[in-house]
Amino acid sequence: MSNELLWGLFLIFDLFFALMTFKIFGKKGLYALIVANIILCNIQVTKTIQLFGFVVTLGNVLYGSIFLATDLLSEFFGKKEARRGVILGFFFMVFMTVVMQFALYFVPTQDGRAVHEALATIFSVMPRIAIGSLAAYLLSQLHDVWAFNYWKNKTAGKKLWLRNNLSTLVSQAIDSLIFCLIAFWGMEQSILIEIIITTYVMKVFVAVADTPFIYLAKKIYVKGSDE
Repeated sequence: MSNELLWGLFLIFDLFFALMTFKIFGKKGLYALIVANIILCNIQVTKTIQLFGFVVTLGNVLYGSIFLATDLLSEFFGKKEARRGVILGFFFMVFMTVVMQFALYFVPTQDGRAVHEALATIFSVMPRIAIGSLAAYLLSQLHDVWAFNYWKNKTAGKKLWLRNNLSTLVSQAIDSLIFCLIAFWGMEQSILIEIIITTYVMKVFVAVADTPFIYLAKKIYVKGSDE
């Protein structure tokens, strides 16, 4: 199976999973989704792949659905709850980073050395990845919450597709630039620029793809069901 087909299937799966999480668990499910995705996408981002002829990092799909989750929180529960979701994700990303650094300092047994080396391959670079991710995540997500509510007020609650995309597209640009410059600084310049551009393009694609899902969420949401 090609990377492109696998990526498309994963995108559909992830967005449907986000929608079902919201349908079944409501607001609390969105909080859990944000926490799970911010941790998982920062593990996936350590892997680069060829996609549509470009070098890209994994994690873009999972990260994109975090924006969907915060937009759903803003739309149905208000700015305060969306910000709470952002802070929860930030808090648990810090927790995961610190916990895994402790794990690497424990001396493994001979039988456990292979697992230790596999963990070290991923999490030894996590502090730098985490710094870039946390800075980019906090700034871009807080901007997204602000922008979503700004456009919601400007359009008097109409044109959901517009506020969903305008807020996310600008926020994803902020995120891609900050994260890539911090996490991949020192990499060959041409590859760094390619990663920044392709990372943003992939995130734009995810942002556009999630628009039907936010409308589906509006249909399944029952007001007052998770206040």
